Parts: sequence; structure tokens; C-alpha cells
Amino acid sequence: MANVDLADEIARTLAGYSSEVKRGLEKAKKEVAQETVEELKQTSPKKTGDYRKGWTTKKVRTAQVIHNKTEYRLTHLLEKGHAKRGGGRVAAIPHIAPAEDKAIRDYIEKAEEVIRG
Repeated sequence: MANVDLADEIARTLAGYSSEVKRGLEKAKKEVAQETVEELKQTSPKKTGDYRKGWTTKKVRTAQVIHNKTEYRLTHLLEKGHAKRGGGRVAAIPHIAPAEDKAIRDYIEKAEEVIRG
């Protein structure tokens, strides 16, 4: 009977640990997404300010998605550059890729902290 009690206790402990990790990872996801939105609002190009103000985050299933809700058509054009109407090119203004790289590093750090306990 002692083996059954030990197995039950191990199972309970692991279930508690996994739910704690799940909550911690969800919290880390939200924090990193919000920090990335704030960074994008600071580093995005500003002409009228609408593009900068449009950055937001939303939850889609289990993911936190960061997007520009006001000027979403401009994100690729500004990030990668584009051809001008009369010829020539507009230079790229990379602002999304650096924020994404930083967000990935931050999430990995926070996830490792949560898993370690």
C-alpha cells in the first residue's frame, strides 16, 4: 500500500507543478507581449503618429499576437522598404525585427525562470 500512496503523491506533486508552470508561462507571455508593444510604439517611424499608436496585442487561442490595428498595411512596406511610384526605392526602416528578436530572448529568459521555480 505504501507504493500506491507514494505514486499518488508523486502524481499530485507533478500535476501541481505543471499547472504552476502553465500559469507562469502564460503570465510571461503577456508581459513580454506588452513590453514589445511598448517598444514598438517607441521605435516605429512617426509621420502622423497613427502607425505608432496602432500597436496592440491580443490573445489568439494560446498565443499572444502583436499587430498594428490602425495602419496594418504599412508594416511590411516600412520594415522591408518598397518601390516608389515614379521609380526608385524607399529605404527600409527595420523596427519590427529588432523588437521581435528582443521579445524572443526575453520570453526564453522568463520561461527558464518559471521552469526552474
